[in-house]
Amino acid sequence: MMGRVHGAGEDTDAAAWGKLLAGAYREIGERALRDLPIYNDALGVETVGFRRFSGTIVGIMVTPRFMNVVMPASATAREMPASTVRIRFPAGDIEFTLSDVARMGRIANCSLFSPMFQFSDMAAARATAEAALAQLMLPADSDKASERRQSATSAIDRRNFLRGVLTERRE
Repeated sequence: MMGRVHGAGEDTDAAAWGKLLAGAYREIGERALRDLPIYNDALGVETVGFRRFSGTIVGIMVTPRFMNVVMPASATAREMPASTVRIRFPAGDIEFTLSDVARMGRIANCSLFSPMFQFSDMAAARATAEAALAQLMLPADSDKASERRQSATSAIDRRNFLRGVLTERRE
């Protein structure tokens, strides 16, 4: 993971990490995935909202195959054999899957959409990614989040996450 810097350069470093990750996904897509039936040719690879958060980087990766919240795996997660990790965000705890990406190392992913056929173009995918990231960063105890929870009837899932309807899982 890139070293932590202070001030305005933090988001610049986060955007740079996102661009490197996007390059890795472009290469993988062109080389191995373009001909698969889950590949939406109307979309490209784009990073959305990459920024510093809690000492690391977070953003959304949009590709022709998926839309994921992504971040570098923490030092602890890189050394653990586990395949998932829970990360605390203002909106609540979110479970991420750990994976390795060529040239990038271990990253944490939270799938929002896969496949991506519900998006007719990058503008629609980008708008959805921006809305999802805004929801992720909305504090769970904010008035806006409280209003959404009152109208919710189901546990946290990707659809509710994207609609802004976040509730705690009841088991």
